[in-house]
Amino acid sequence: MLYLWIKTLHIVFVTSWFAGLFYLPRIYVNMAQTPNPDAYQAMLGMAARLLRFTNKLAIPAIIFGLWMMIQFKIGLTDGWMHAKLLLVAGVLGYHYSCARIYRQFEQHKNTRSHVYYRWFNEIPVFLLLLIVALVIIKPF
Repeated sequence: MLYLWIKTLHIVFVTSWFAGLFYLPRIYVNMAQTPNPDAYQAMLGMAARLLRFTNKLAIPAIIFGLWMMIQFKIGLTDGWMHAKLLLVAGVLGYHYSCARIYRQFEQHKNTRSHVYYRWFNEIPVFLLLLIVALVIIKPF
């Protein structure tokens, strides 16, 4: 029963974490194209709050995932788990990139267009797809 609760919490926190990673770059799209300084400041505040919240969601998502893997020996020696962990490292790198981009917007040093952020916004979709496929299909 403990395993099912940990798994449930892991799924809920991962889903919530990704919701933040999906939405934060959408704010960047809008910030990159607005000429209105008041709107820019409002979106900067939204991005700051969402980034803080997303940071807090990532921690339990990772803790519950590691807890399942270690205590219940889920995929410890399986190739699919190693691939998943590599992709999770990619998600962490993407999350870190979102924080760096936020700081650039905060300092008014953004040099990228809204088109760049539209493409940047697609990265977590592919990461999530690959991670879920590895967990469900367990190809190796």
